[in-house]
Amino acid sequence: MPQSHLRNSVLIASIALALAACGKKDDAAQGGAGGQMPPQEVAVITASAGDSSLTRDLPGRIAAYRSAEVRAQVEGILQKRLYEEGSEVKAGQPLFQIDPSTLAANVAAAEAALARAQANADIAKQTLARYQKLVDVEGVSKQELDQANSQSKQALADVLSADAALKKARIDLGHASVTAPISGRTSRALVSEGSLVGRGEATQLTTVEQIDPIYVNFTQSGSEVFKFKQMMKEGKLKAGSAVPVDLILEDGTVYATKGKLLFAEQTVDPATGTATLRAEFANPDRLLLPGMFGTVRLSLGELGGSIRVPQRAVMASPQGQFVFIVGADKKVAAAPVKTGGFSGTDWIITSGLKGGEQVIVGGLQKVGPGAVVNPVAANASAPSAAGASAPAAKAQ
Repeated sequence: MPQSHLRNSVLIASIALALAACGKKDDAAQGGAGGQMPPQEVAVITASAGDSSLTRDLPGRIAAYRSAEVRAQVEGILQKRLYEEGSEVKAGQPLFQIDPSTLAANVAAAEAALARAQANADIAKQTLARYQKLVDVEGVSKQELDQANSQSKQALADVLSADAALKKARIDLGHASVTAPISGRTSRALVSEGSLVGRGEATQLTTVEQIDPIYVNFTQSGSEVFKFKQMMKEGKLKAGSAVPVDLILEDGTVYATKGKLLFAEQTVDPATGTATLRAEFANPDRLLLPGMFGTVRLSLGELGGSIRVPQRAVMASPQGQFVFIVGADKKVAAAPVKTGGFSGTDWIITSGLKGGEQVIVGGLQKVGPGAVVNPVAANASAPSAAGASAPAAKAQ
């Protein structure tokens, strides 16, 4: 007998022995009551082949769309915090006020220096104009004219330098009002009022993070990337027109809004053996926060001619995985199967089912091999197989 048939026979025999005691107890209870119990009702689906979206659940971490450190760009005493910690702010909104008195004095000094430079430039210009007239009548020497020309240019350069110094002083004065560089949510203030900031370094005051939309960064092993590319090359897996992305939160619920895949790195990190991917999700209610963990369900492509069943229908024993099916005689039988990944919350069956079998998806705890049951379509007595599977376990 082939080894695979032997394993299947051992699997079915072990399931039958394990459930025999339960069956005898049920028969005794029925006989003691003096009547025959009706067949146990079970929910079934009809296995059928079709195109299935091959999905993979990958662990990820949520990150801000943009994050900016708010720093003091000038030296001074921090006078006031102008925002509420943890609040939403707009780009350009004042967040802190630094004492502007010294900076305002610097502006006044720069204005005076510019005025003095302009006055010197005017005198040098007038002198040059007079020397140009006198040189023709030999009232001044050519050397004196050259010196006047040089002094005029130097005076003009002094004006430009003083003007630049004034602009910088005004910029510094503007930095006394520390504003939000981007729109987003603020963190706590890192410096309190009365502190000296900006001396020798740009003191960080707080952080602003934009979290709508928001990123989820996750990784996929290099071996899996190679495997799925080989499947596509061999025609077993077809690339879909879009790459929908679902996010499963830490409590097992699926985030209401689907995301989109932004990019996948074309290199594998030699230290971890993984490639980094990033997805983007809308976050209007600010439910997702940077640093949170989540599971990204990524569609890898369409698998043609595949059979899929809900996760709850597939059970495991030491001999392997199996499902319960209902035969034409309405008796339960165990069918060994092999799985090949997930399609959403369903298992994709790669062997063991040919299509047309009635697979039990509800009432599994009350039946065993050989039991006579009353099969009822799952969509008539229970949620459908496609939409009511138990939360997905991580694919192995």
